[in-house]
Formats: sequence, C-alpha cells, structure tokens
Amino acid sequence: MATTQYPKDSAEPLLTLTRPKDGLWQIELHNGKDNRLTHDLVNGAFKPALGQVEREWRAAKKDGSGAGALVITGRLDQDKFFSNGFNLESVVADPTWFLTTFDPLLLHLLTFPIPTVAAINGHCFAAGAMIALACDYRVMTDGAKRNAWVCMNEIDFGAPWPISFGQLVLAKLTRSSVLRKLALEGHRFTPKEALDAEIVDEIVPGGTAGVVARAHELAESKAEKAQAGVWGAIKSELYRPLTAMLARGLPGINTAVDEGIALARLAKL
Repeated sequence: MATTQYPKDSAEPLLTLTRPKDGLWQIELHNGKDNRLTHDLVNGAFKPALGQVEREWRAAKKDGSGAGALVITGRLDQDKFFSNGFNLESVVADPTWFLTTFDPLLLHLLTFPIPTVAAINGHCFAAGAMIALACDYRVMTDGAKRNAWVCMNEIDFGAPWPISFGQLVLAKLTRSSVLRKLALEGHRFTPKEALDAEIVDEIVPGGTAGVVARAHELAESKAEKAQAGVWGAIKSELYRPLTAMLARGLPGINTAVDEGIALARLAKL
C-alpha cells in the first residue's frame, strides 16, 4: 500500500496519504491529539495531499481507469477526534486566513472530481465539521465506544462565522430547526441526532476501525461515478452560489474588511 506523508520535509508529519486499493485513496489527519486545523496542516499537508490525489486520479483516467474515491478520517490510533476545528491563535494572527488558506481548501473539497467520504471517527467540531460537510458523504461512529459529537460551538465563545461557513451550511443542510440548533444554539449532536438531522448519512459501530471500513465500502460503491469525469463539474453547479463565491476569492462584498473585522473581534476575546 503506497504511503506519502505531509509536510514532506517535516520530522513530524501531520497527514498520511495512502492508497488501500486501486482507485481508492485515504487521507488520515494526525495533527496532535485532536487534529486542530493549522497553517502547517492546511497549507503544508491537506492541500498538497488533495492535489496529489487529483493528479493520480487524472493520470489513471487518462490511461482508461477513471473510477476513484477518497476517504478522509481522523487519526487511526484513537476513537476520540475527527477534528476539533481551528487552532484559534493561528487564525486570529492571520487576517487573510479564510481568504487565502481555509476557503480554498473548502472549494477544492466541494468541487473534488471524485466522491469524497468523511469517516468521522470522533468529535467533529467547528471547522472540523466544515471539512466533513464539504465532503460528499459522511459516515460517523455510533458513539457506543466513547462519546462523539458534531457541533458548531462558536456561539458559546463569541466567534462570528466567516461567510463561507454560513454558505456551506445552507448549501448542505435544509431544515430550519437543524440550522437553528447547529448555528445559534451550539447544540452537540450525538451520532443518532446527527443522523436524524441528516448531517451524516450513516452511523456505524466498532470505533475507528468500523467507521473507516464502512467509509471504504461506501467510497468504493460510488467510485464508478467518477468514471465519466463530470463529478466535480456537476457539484460546481449544484453548489453554484457557494463555489462561485469561493472561486472568485471574494466571499462576499468587502471580504477582506469583513473577515478582518471578525478576526479583530476574536483577538479581543
């Protein structure tokens, strides 16, 4: 099984890319205990790994094999975290974080040319939940082995949502009661609640091993849909208001000002 670790020049890699089978790729996030999303993880690991998967898929498609799918999961040696969201200090320190770092990552995931499956093997908070929502499918642990929640808790520590967060949630979730609980109440959705709210597609037993195994099965069952080469293009249209906004690099009018104000508020907390 071919393996690549990112950042490639790092003594402590933050992400491992593997190819469990032909046409199936897996990204394992392993930044510390809870996979905080930092500059090093996003720019030095996540983005390059997505680029490598896409290049390898396109090369295979050119050779006549266009089936493919990608699974994204938290670190495999634990059952507690998928991702606990941003490293707040690094985000506050960079007023262009969303414009140049995180929003381009969301855009790549949203328009990725092959099916993507988030294997949510533990808590999935804030920006971690955005990563999961940007994927095409979500498989989550049933929480029987240990607690696991999906939560957007910015309301509880006074962090305003960037424009991309709101637009992504509106693109993926449709029920007003769910939106209210997620955004305005900071509700911690149990796996069963997340399934009932259609935030996730499946919940499975067995901890990380069970979640990842089922995510692989789901990914393989959808891989042929990439064969024609239009999976990403159709998603670009399906989520057109969001993808067009992100592609312009301007998530709304006066984006740099808006995001800068939001981050300035965070810095004063």
